Amino acid sequence: MGLHFHRNPDGTTTGRNEANGFTVTHAEEEEVKRQLYEDAGWEYTPPPPPVPPGFHRFSLVHDEFRASGFEDERYGGLRARPPEGCVPVDRGCFTLECERPGKTLLDAVVGTVAKVRREHGLVMNSLGVEKPQEWLDADSKDGYAAKIVAHLVLMAADRARLLGYGRKDLVRLLDATGIE
Repeated sequence: MGLHFHRNPDGTTTGRNEANGFTVTHAEEEEVKRQLYEDAGWEYTPPPPPVPPGFHRFSLVHDEFRASGFEDERYGGLRARPPEGCVPVDRGCFTLECERPGKTLLDAVVGTVAKVRREHGLVMNSLGVEKPQEWLDADSKDGYAAKIVAHLVLMAADRARLLGYGRKDLVRLLDATGIE
């Protein structure tokens, strides 16, 4: 079964369930998604409310000790005292779900990575982006494409340029990790 979504020139979104031909068009993309999930018998979870202006939502993952998992003693201090706006979550590895301030998404990630490294001695080394090779249109400095840039900084230098990030932005992120 496949669900397909298409943004129409008039700003509406059309969704189609290929299994039974059910099709819906609506001005709100989430309403299309909800109806298609309902038709397919899948659970629909609405997106979280938007973050306040000047804040960004992202996940920071530390997968270096994946074999030991979330409960590893090396994460004890970070579980007890995460950065403000971050919550430790077990996603099969240690993850921080964060809503943090920053001029851009990259600024928020840089500040959080640096704080975790400084206070807990850990370098958060992923944003948990699945299939980062599936490049989407460059939506903005704070959208999904920016998460891919932060996730794969070295391999994504060209993509960062397309988003408008410069050398100094990338160097600051690398500096925050402590990489020499």
